[in-house]
Amino acid sequence: MENQSQQEMFLRLSVLEQQMQYLQQQLDAVEKGINQLQTLDLDLNEIQGANGKEILAQIGTGIYVPAKLLSETLTVNIGENNFVKKSVSETKKIIQSQIKKLQETQEELEQHLDSINHELLDFIQNYQRESSENSSHEHHHGHSHEHSDEE
Repeated sequence: MENQSQQEMFLRLSVLEQQMQYLQQQLDAVEKGINQLQTLDLDLNEIQGANGKEILAQIGTGIYVPAKLLSETLTVNIGENNFVKKSVSETKKIIQSQIKKLQETQEELEQHLDSINHELLDFIQNYQRESSENSSHEHHHGHSHEHSDEE
């Protein structure tokens, strides 16, 4: 019976650990997305008022080409490869909205992670309390046998 209880405990601990790892991965991805959007938001400031100026345009990861900015009108992918023309300020509003949504998701993930962490701590404390009660009970039980042997 005690062996089964230990197996259930280890299974529960394993499930909690997997949930925490999954949530942490999700949290890391959300934080990365927030950072990328914040960087993009700052980079858009460089375009405002730069019409006709030369900029470095990224054409791939870590690859840039000098380009002349012909317009401050941006072509923005609004999802599922639907592109629309937006001004810099309109684009910044879209980005701020996306950042806000990601921050809300980040908060939910952190709360869920915190909840699992509390559950894990409660679980460990309960197990330690039960283990200590069982060992105390076994010790007391063994002690009473000694007295009955002496009589």
